[in-house]
Amino acid sequence: MQPSKATLGWMYHNMVTSRKFETIIEKIYMEGKSPVFNMANGPIPGEMHLSNGQEPVAVGVCAHLKPEDIVTATHRPHHQAIAKGVDLNRMAAEIFGKATGLSGGRGGHMHLFDPAVNFACAGIIAQGMGPAVGAALSRKMQGKPGVAVAFIGEGAANQGAFHEAMNLAAVWKLPFICVIEDNAWGISVAKSAATPVKRNDVRAAAYGIPGHYVEGNDPWKIYDVAGQAIARARAGEGPTLIEVETYRLAGHFMGDAEGYRPKGEKDALFAKDPIPLMRKRLEADGTFTAAELTKMEAEAEVKVAAAIKFAREGAAPKPEDALTAVFA
Repeated sequence: MQPSKATLGWMYHNMVTSRKFETIIEKIYMEGKSPVFNMANGPIPGEMHLSNGQEPVAVGVCAHLKPEDIVTATHRPHHQAIAKGVDLNRMAAEIFGKATGLSGGRGGHMHLFDPAVNFACAGIIAQGMGPAVGAALSRKMQGKPGVAVAFIGEGAANQGAFHEAMNLAAVWKLPFICVIEDNAWGISVAKSAATPVKRNDVRAAAYGIPGHYVEGNDPWKIYDVAGQAIARARAGEGPTLIEVETYRLAGHFMGDAEGYRPKGEKDALFAKDPIPLMRKRLEADGTFTAAELTKMEAEAEVKVAAAIKFAREGAAPKPEDALTAVFA
């Protein structure tokens, strides 16, 4: 299964949009946090987890999804939110804690929620597994169209919530796909130090479902494998487990000194940055000209700049609204 020219253009544009968005967010996040780093300071307080380097996973999967399909993501969600079609203006405003944000500024960047496109994420490891499986069950019970995709990190595959959700999805033969983003590090713990198997796709055998491993952070390969899994789910054939080798080009969070990484690892990863590699391939195979790709990049930059402007100019939440939208 290979993407069409239009799909490849969509994939590249969304990867670039995510990267440009995070590049600006990274700079703004550091405002007010020097010379002494304090994550409570600046226009974007709290933790910040960047997804730069992992963009192919989001677009390769979400290229197959429809508005009625459900996505749950992790604490590192920007690339998936953008690929799923979350409103970028309101997403930026939410990250800035503004009243114009997706949740009125209550959730921040780890708790983006956009019911218009069925997207949600959470800061708790493996937390999205249960809601995604529940959403898949609801679709099956009601006879409604739609599949559910849960994106998790490789460390989350060691959580109880992962195994319980995968077991139920398999028992009930639900339209569910679990996509594991294997960036080799669970915060500062190497995958090899925490997981007894080299590849989590082998765990699919325990649930009697297909498992796939995609090497090289390759958008084309991810698109192919995800397409097969999603088609299988839509046909009523049950869940699939996919693990994708990807690369985290930043620290676990902004301010992470990354002293745990072996010497030279970061340089090697930047040499495999998926965006310039994709651009090079799209040009080399004649899919797009250099001018066409440059235009896509410029359009992404304009879109991101507009979102940041919207966020900066948005009103702050009113103090009296602090107790609204909560369970009494």
